[in-house]
Amino acid sequence: MGRVVIDVMPKPEILDPQGKAVVGALPRLGFDVFTSVRQGKRFELEVEGDVTPEVLAQARRAAETLLSNPVIEDVVSVREADTAEVQA
Repeated sequence: MGRVVIDVMPKPEILDPQGKAVVGALPRLGFDVFTSVRQGKRFELEVEGDVTPEVLAQARRAAETLLSNPVIEDVVSVREADTAEVQA
């Protein structure tokens, strides 16, 4: 069984209130090295068999048409999950 990981992020020009809330809270919790936070979405899709270039192409099409809103979000990554991601 294979797994595809898709990352979707808000476009840079789109306001990210969740990211702003997190970046405001980090210093109060002692994390003072971070200056910006953008919050996105991660999807994990399982497939029968291996992850092939055709599977990745279908995953990208799914990400662009269903898993993201192309008006306000960018699909930033479509990749096969590595072993560490699968076990996490």
